[in-house]
Amino acid sequence: MAEEEKKKDKKIIIDEDWKQQAQREKEILAAQEEAEKEKAQEKSHRGPLPKGDFAALISMLVTQALFALGVLQVEGQEKKEPDLELAKYNIDMLETVEEKTKGNLTKDEKKVLENTLSQVRMAYVKIAG
Repeated sequence: MAEEEKKKDKKIIIDEDWKQQAQREKEILAAQEEAEKEKAQEKSHRGPLPKGDFAALISMLVTQALFALGVLQVEGQEKKEPDLELAKYNIDMLETVEEKTKGNLTKDEKKVLENTLSQVRMAYVKIAG
């Protein structure tokens, strides 16, 4: 009987140790999850995205062309040589938008597209020349 009592005592001690270990692991995992959530929230502090409209589409294509031309750069990055081929591709995309939307744009949308295309073409000629 003495042996049975020793086994019971050991079992209780082992069981309590296991419970404590499991609780510590649970706390560590909870802390890690909380830290990951905080990191994800920090990354998502970019603010709300603008409305997805025609002007935003044109702006996106122009921005790509200006990056390719080297007019716009990412802060802290080394200055890159202009990629005229990529810039021309983005200008061609804008021209395609102009062609495919002919007669379907409002007066303001048409004006934005025409002015933007004119400005980006001038930048291309200036840099390519």
